[in-house]
Amino acid sequence: MADNPIIALDAMGGDFGPRVIVPAAALVLKEKPDARLILVGQQDAIKEQIALHGLQLSENLQIHHAAEIVAMDEAPAQALRKKKDSSMRVAINLVHEGRANAVVSAGNTGALMATAKFVLKTLPGIDRPALMTTLPSLMGHTHMLDLGANVDVGANHLFQFAVMGSITAAAVDNIENPRVGLLNVGSEAMKGNAQVKAAEPLLQNSGLNYIGFVEGDDIFTGDVDVVVCDGFVGNVSLKSAEGVAKMITQLMKEEFTRNWLTRLVGLAAMPILKAFRKRVDHRAYNGASLLGLRDIAIKSHGGADAYAFSNAIKVAMLEVEKSLPQRIEKHLETLLEKESA
Repeated sequence: MADNPIIALDAMGGDFGPRVIVPAAALVLKEKPDARLILVGQQDAIKEQIALHGLQLSENLQIHHAAEIVAMDEAPAQALRKKKDSSMRVAINLVHEGRANAVVSAGNTGALMATAKFVLKTLPGIDRPALMTTLPSLMGHTHMLDLGANVDVGANHLFQFAVMGSITAAAVDNIENPRVGLLNVGSEAMKGNAQVKAAEPLLQNSGLNYIGFVEGDDIFTGDVDVVVCDGFVGNVSLKSAEGVAKMITQLMKEEFTRNWLTRLVGLAAMPILKAFRKRVDHRAYNGASLLGLRDIAIKSHGGADAYAFSNAIKVAMLEVEKSLPQRIEKHLETLLEKESA
C-alpha cells in the first residue's frame, strides 16, 4: 500500500480532455493535498489548462508528455497496435513500470480494456477483467459488474466476477461478508438463460455469501451488496438507471417551474430537492473499476465533468489504499488451492 498514491490520469481521454481532467485534478488536490497526480498527454494543451485554472506544477501535480490521442470511436485493436504513444497507453505504462499506482481514463472503453489487459495482464485464475461500479440504493449503494467489458460470458466468468465483486465490496465498504446476487429475469430456479443457470451451482458452492437470483428492482432496494451479470445486461441496466434519474430530475424541475404557485412550492421544497438530487446524482458514483488486472485501472464516464472525474480519481486512490489487486489475488490463490486439493 502506497502512503501517498500516485495516480496517472489520461488527460486527453473522454469528450473534453484536459478541459475536464485538469480542474478535476485541482478538486482532488484541494481536498487531498498529499495526493500525487500525473497528467499524461499533450504538454501544451495541459499547460494551457493549468494556467487557466491558476495551478502550479509540483511534486503533487506533474505532466508526462504523450503525443497521441485515442479517439472515442477508434477500434480497440487499432489503438493497441498503432497508438503506442497515446495518453492512454503511456498512462497505463506508468503503472506497469511502477511509476504510478493506478490509472484513470475517461477514454474509449474498448481501447482501455484491451490496452490495460495487454500491458498490465490479468491475475492468475481470471480469464477476463470486468467493469464494476456502484449504484445508489435505498440503503446506500450497490456494487454491480460486469458493465460492458464482456458482452458474452460463460458460467465460469460470472463466478469469477462474483468473487472479485465480493472481495472489492468487502475492502472498500468494510463489509465482512457481502451479499452476492446473480441478476436474472426471476427469482425462481427454473428461470434464466443457460449461462445464469450454470453459474448458480458454482456460486452456491463458492463460500461466498450468495443469496440467489435477484431481479432488476433488487439492485436499488439495498437487499444485496454485489449484483453479478454479463456486460450486455449490466451496461443496459446502468444506462437505464442513469436515464431514469435524469428524467425524474428534469420532470420535477418542469413541474416546479410551471407557474408562480408551483415556483413558490418549489422554493419551500428546495432543501428536499437538493438532497434528492444529491442522492441520485450519477456523477457521485463515477469511476468503474476494471477488476481482474494485476494493477488498478479505473474507467470514468466519457462525458464526465470535473466533479465526476474527481470522484473516479478518488476511487483509484481508495483501491490503492486497500491494495485491491493483491487482495483479489490472495483470495483466488485460496480458491485454486481448494479446487486442486
